[in-house]
This record gives sequence, structure tokens and C-alpha cells, in this order.
Amino acid sequence: MFFRQFVVEGMGCLSYLIGCPQARVACVVDPKRDVDDYIEVARQYGMKITHVFETHIHADHVSGNRELQERAGAEIYFMEGTPVEFPHGEVSDGEEMSLGNVGLRFMKTPGHTPHLMSILVTDRTRAEEPWFVLTGDCLFVGDVGRPDLAGEELLEEQVRNLYNSLHHKLGSLPDSMEIYPAHGEGSLCGKGMSSKPSSTIGFEKRANPVFSLSWEDFHAEFTGSFPERPKSFAHIISTNKKGPPLLEKCPGSRYLSPRQVKEKMGEGAVVLDTRDSAAFGGAHIPGSINIGLSEKAANWVGMVIDPEACLILVVQHPWDYEAICAQLHRIGYDRIMGYLGGGIISWQEAGYHLGKLCQISAQELLDRLKTGYYQAVYDVRTMQEYKSGHIEGVEHFPLSKLLDNPPELPKDKPILVICGSGYRGNIAASLLQGQGFSEVHSLAGGMKAWKAAGHPVVV
Repeated sequence: MFFRQFVVEGMGCLSYLIGCPQARVACVVDPKRDVDDYIEVARQYGMKITHVFETHIHADHVSGNRELQERAGAEIYFMEGTPVEFPHGEVSDGEEMSLGNVGLRFMKTPGHTPHLMSILVTDRTRAEEPWFVLTGDCLFVGDVGRPDLAGEELLEEQVRNLYNSLHHKLGSLPDSMEIYPAHGEGSLCGKGMSSKPSSTIGFEKRANPVFSLSWEDFHAEFTGSFPERPKSFAHIISTNKKGPPLLEKCPGSRYLSPRQVKEKMGEGAVVLDTRDSAAFGGAHIPGSINIGLSEKAANWVGMVIDPEACLILVVQHPWDYEAICAQLHRIGYDRIMGYLGGGIISWQEAGYHLGKLCQISAQELLDRLKTGYYQAVYDVRTMQEYKSGHIEGVEHFPLSKLLDNPPELPKDKPILVICGSGYRGNIAASLLQGQGFSEVHSLAGGMKAWKAAGHPVVV
């Protein structure tokens, strides 16, 4: 049996290529949208990708199932009853399928979604019993899937389903059985996943805190609060239900002049500046949003920008354009109009107005706090981060709240925002500038720099 896990760093998406080189066939489970690496690895081992299995309709990333159908001729399968609107095959609870010496058994494990399935995998060249299980978004390493994404009206049912799937289905498997989930650290589909990409049923039963909860405590835990849902989730779910458009039909690379960028902004296009915080602070297009190119950029784009927005990109280097486009396509942000040719220098040379975002050092902030210079200082981290240590007197104003509820303050007074390292601070500050606040500053290096300078924090 051939088996390989693929990781989308930053987003925490895990997918799998499983096959039988002897029979020259393979399948992909929960594929990411850009599928070249599956096709290339299968080719290297002399296998043809014949099947795609989706453990469920994903909320955090657009699937590559139709890319593999188009490019490899693969058939797409979901658990029966999954509300998918494009042609596909279905498997039922307990059904078995063979790919050469690989045996697959499908197990319905609802809870994260109503039709979620896990897949038991057997290598018949070694044994007749299953070797490992792909748990989708039911059981993660150190966590479980959030049950709230199907809607509040189904939450009670989903919580009970999740408990039963964990304790009576997955929990009944041998302790030695390995588990491979659909997500790991960095995913927004759970609360506290481990960075380890696999585990065993027995270890999770002993060490995963969710398994030790009684039904009453489990119910209380999973009918409470959940991480903020990004703006992108509803769009991604809808895209995956209808069938993702092929990437070849998405707009290609397009060089835009400063004049074209200005015109398209006038028509409502959103400028996404993917440079680092220092570069953005020095000079940027007024009204642009700064989300620096990083492994987690897609998660923040999904949190901040409307999925239907027409995007114009500003990049540090021309080769960064393809990298950020790949991340945007993974979350279904396909309306990419192009990039500012020549970078911010071309905008400057065209004589257009430049925006600036002042980056304040930790020492400067300490001095200014003593004089009461700022109208307001906001810590935009999560409540958990804020409680772990913050600057005395600084107000907690999480980024998720800032998106829809700008502060009720005079827009010409100085405001400063703080985050963990400066990355989210620049996102928040650029949003405030877009909301009309004219004197916004960001703490360079965030709380990391503040603590490194030896300045006090309170908990």
C-alpha cells in the first residue's frame, strides 16, 4: 500500500493519497484545491487517481475534487445523503470498497456535519483488519470537530451525534488503531489541535480532554462559545455544495497600471496589500487592507474580506503574486483582478496620494502612555491572549469585533492598536484607516516586542 499525508501549512488542512502501486490505482481523500502534487506523486509511483473521497462538505477550504475529476478522470464520492448539487457517487455506512490491495470501509460519524464519514483503511498485503482510520473532522489530535457549523437549529442534534460518534463508533475501535484527521494545528474547525499530524485511538481516549467529559459536561462545553466564524465559511460551504469552478476558468495573472488600479477602486475593488508591516507602514495605497503574505494569510483574508470582493493585490516581489493567489483560491476567493505592476513605487511615481501607518516602538509607547498621548489604545488579540498578559490600562477590542463595530471615537484623534507580534495590529490599523480614522498607529512587534523590552504586563 502507498500512503502519504499532504499538509497545507498555516491553514492546517490535511489530505491523503492512498493507493496500490501493484494495481496502479489510487484515491485522494479531502483534496486541497491545487492538485498538482497529488497527480505528480501518483505518476511517480505508476498509479492513476481513480477516486476522490470527501469526508464531508468542508467549510474552511474549497475542494480540489472537480480538478481531479477533470484532470485525472477520478470519480467523486460522499456519504449518502450529503447535500451536494453536482454529479457524484455515494457510499453508505458500513460499505466496503477495494483499490487493489487497499481495503476501504466507510463509517458515518456525524457531529461536525450531519453526513460526516470516517474511512477505515486496510493494507491486505499485511493483515485483514484495518490499520488506520481517516477521521475527517470528527476526531482531531487533541481536539474534536466543532458542531456549530451546520446551523444553530441543528446544534443540539449535532452535539449528541458528535458524542455518539466519538464514544460509540470511533471509541469502539482498537486502541492501537492509528488516526489521521482532516485538520491539524492552524485550522479554524476546532479549538486546540495539536501540531502532531497523527495519533492513535487509545492515546486520544487517554489524553484528549474531550473524551473524559461526561455527557452533561460535553453538552455544556459544545453548546457554549466557539471560535469566530470567518466571513469565508458560508461562501466556501456554498461553493463546495455547488461544485468548485475549475481553476483554469479563474482570471489569470494580470499586470495593472496605477491608473487602472485607481479606476477599479472607484468601482468598488478592494486592494489587498500583502507586504510586511514595515513596508506597508512606510507607504501604501489609501484604503488598502494589510494582510502580510504568510502561511496563515488565507485564514485572515477569510476573516476580514468579503468573499465576493473583487481583489487587487499589492505584492513585495512579483513571485509573491502566485503564492498569495494559491492561498486565495484555496478559500474560494477567485475574483482576483490582478496586481499593481511595479509595486508601490509605480503608484508613488504616478503622483497619487500615499497612506502611511506609523509603527511605534515599545519604548515610544511606554513614554506616550505616561503622557496620555493616545485617545485610545486597543489590544486586538483574543480574550485568552489578553488575559495571559496585557499592558495595564489598555482596552481589549478583539479584531473580530472591530470588523463590524468600529470604535465610537473622534476620527481625527490618535489611536494605537496592539497584537501579539504586529501582524494582526497592522490588519486592524489598516481597517481603522479604511473606516476614516486619520491618525492610527501600530505597536511594532506587538506584545512580543513589549515583553522583550522588559516592560510590565498584568494578568
